[in-house]
Amino acid sequence: MTISNRGDMSAFSEQFPHEDFFMQQARKNGAEVEAPDPTTGVGGLINFVAGLISARSIVEIGTGSGVSGLWIFNGSPDDSTLTSIDFEREHSASAREIFEEAGISAQRFRLITGNIIEVVGKLADSNYDLMIVRSPKDMVDVVQESFRLLKAKGVLLIDNALDGGKVADPTQRDFETIARRDSIKAIREDSRWSSTLVPIGGGALIARKI
Repeated sequence: MTISNRGDMSAFSEQFPHEDFFMQQARKNGAEVEAPDPTTGVGGLINFVAGLISARSIVEIGTGSGVSGLWIFNGSPDDSTLTSIDFEREHSASAREIFEEAGISAQRFRLITGNIIEVVGKLADSNYDLMIVRSPKDMVDVVQESFRLLKAKGVLLIDNALDGGKVADPTQRDFETIARRDSIKAIREDSRWSSTLVPIGGGALIARKI
């Protein structure tokens, strides 16, 4: 079946979700510190997935300025908790500030700054309903660890998985592109995962632990 593309579907999809005041403020803060925040469309997807699976325990790799965290809290149950890891202290500080401004209880989030793979290695087995991976730093190792960290039927979401199309271009051979490409391949070829790719934002991979 051939689909005739009409109009800018990407732009339409990005404008579909609505960001509240705190999300917009976090996004402005993130632009100042060059934080890797999700697009509005991906934020809406995160919100939807968190609500769909009633995620109560969430871990995120790549805190950014807190935009993603706000979408998570907006979509997940009121008793959900977020563990978010970033290697930039400035990002964690920005996220903490916006969470506090938004009135999110400090008991609901834990922000960790440090070596990502070292921190991930200390997280408990089968403890999380949802895992979001945003940072390409140590992505291959983090994706390998994700199966251990997620509960049965838990969901892994890789934000910017296609890096805006670079991953689909075989001539692109930089470190970050290769890390994303290898991570996607590892999940696709592993029968323990059920997965799909969604061309929204920079591309999102969604995988469910079987």
